[in-house]
Amino acid sequence: MLLPFLHIFAGSLSSGSAISKGMVSIVPVEWTLINYEAVLQNAAIWKSFGVTVVLTVGGTLFNLLFTSLMAYGLSKNELKGRSVILMLIVFTMIFQVPLIPGYLLVKALGMLNSLWALIIPGTISAFNLIIMISFFRGIPEGLVEAARIDGCGEYRTWWSIVLPLSLPSLSTIGLFYAVGHWNGYFNAIMFIRDPGLFPLQVKLRQLLVDSDAEALMQSVNVTLQSMEGIKMATIMVATIPILLVYPLIQKHFIKGAMLGSVKG
Repeated sequence: MLLPFLHIFAGSLSSGSAISKGMVSIVPVEWTLINYEAVLQNAAIWKSFGVTVVLTVGGTLFNLLFTSLMAYGLSKNELKGRSVILMLIVFTMIFQVPLIPGYLLVKALGMLNSLWALIIPGTISAFNLIIMISFFRGIPEGLVEAARIDGCGEYRTWWSIVLPLSLPSLSTIGLFYAVGHWNGYFNAIMFIRDPGLFPLQVKLRQLLVDSDAEALMQSVNVTLQSMEGIKMATIMVATIPILLVYPLIQKHFIKGAMLGSVKG
């Protein structure tokens, strides 16, 4: 798993001639920062980076809000029709939305060419919802009953009692959602037409598939630099930020994953 990552990292710090001659393995050859200079001085990359940050942060919060609300209701046995709703949720895990009907629905809702098209269709993941339901069912019912005796309604109980006790589960599911938003590009290609709204992964795809690295080379007047080095630097710029998130929530992530598996 690490070897491809180390190879890309080494290539991003190596000269174009060394890469073209196949001299780079997992150690940089002829160290240079010209690849990162070409990437970081490009305004389009920074704009796509900002779009991805907004999409990841806003989309993840949106996902956690509605996933936790639905999971809290479905964790109650007294909810009428609970088994039918759960069956329908599992059904969506087996049968995905067809491509063309999904596109027509997004178009009919007026969400084409907007970031909402990348957030709302995937608001609730069935897999993450089931994990959170299992976690909520593990919270002692006595705490909920005590909150009701003190006059808390369902929403106040959810906000003041259930959510603070669910940080491990929220961290785990939040990381799943965040990684999905950060790495997603297919929906952006399908729903977004405005280049100003392209997330970072779409820009990366343009470099790798559409050979759009020449614009980056020209932006810093690089004539001898290989396109491969610039592509590798762009991959690192698109990968490192999301990798830095995991150490910050590692403690809650591991706890949430274990509790979700044991109490399912």
